[in-house]
Amino acid sequence: MSDIELTTEWDKVFPKSDKVNHEKVTFKNRYGFTLAADLYKPKDSEGKLPAIAISGPFGAVKEQSSGLYAQTLAERGFLTIAFDPSFTGESSGEPRYMASPDINTEDFQSAVDFLVTNDEVDPERVGILGICGWGGMALNAASIDTRIKATVTSTMYNMTRINAKGYFDEGDNADARYEMKVMLNNQRTEDYKNGEYVRAGGVVDPLPDDAPFFVKDYYDYYKTERGYHKRSLNSNDGWNAIGCMSFISQPIIAYSNEIRSAVLIIHGEKAHSCYMSKDEFEKLEGDNKELIIIPDAVHTDLYDDLDIIPFDKIVEFYNENM
Repeated sequence: MSDIELTTEWDKVFPKSDKVNHEKVTFKNRYGFTLAADLYKPKDSEGKLPAIAISGPFGAVKEQSSGLYAQTLAERGFLTIAFDPSFTGESSGEPRYMASPDINTEDFQSAVDFLVTNDEVDPERVGILGICGWGGMALNAASIDTRIKATVTSTMYNMTRINAKGYFDEGDNADARYEMKVMLNNQRTEDYKNGEYVRAGGVVDPLPDDAPFFVKDYYDYYKTERGYHKRSLNSNDGWNAIGCMSFISQPIIAYSNEIRSAVLIIHGEKAHSCYMSKDEFEKLEGDNKELIIIPDAVHTDLYDDLDIIPFDKIVEFYNENM
């Protein structure tokens, strides 16, 4: 996919706003992959604008939640880009449907490269926003990249934690990790023999009656008209089964306590994943860090519910800190 093809039609899961201009753009990361993004800019804007790079959820594409955030924030005065990570969506990277702690952090940094060198952007006013698993990636990028002036995470996942310890840390022991590694490495052998990667991890369909609430929550977004998209891994067959295994021994957010720029962490009170945001917030230091817990909200409410996502607060945070 060195020569990527970008969709020209509007194929988002949300309606197009008449308050912003939209265009497709591309940029390269330091590994040479070409990332595809949607750029949103407020109509009739003048001068250099503050800018935000947005991605997530993990396994989603820019036509879903990240694009909605980007368009909404552009309506509020920011130049924004929502991008597809390497190996997914319209971005390049082979084999497809892989993930990497390093490369995916680099994806955020390359988005910052694009913004700080854009003639329409004030390079001293650039922030990032990560949703779900990309919230953890955003914190990881913020701990490395001093050009990032403000970071927002929404309904955050720490992908190292979920891969190495399982949901709610129920697999946090050496034996459980060993059995998982045996399974994944056996799968690697089979994939190599067969010359193709087995897929796994898409949202289950049909939905079992006894599915846990958080699985039903994902189904209500990814498998219905609300959020289904043909290029979304979560809407379809998921990642390659071995696609996320490097997270087990390559932890992200190792130096979050050293982030000097501003951080706003947002999560739903009733989200199954809320413990991750609370725990990551406890590691942050300084008086420019803030945690907001949205009463009664579940995980996917912060994907697309414009009555629940605190955009007024997000805009205030960015304006105050970059």
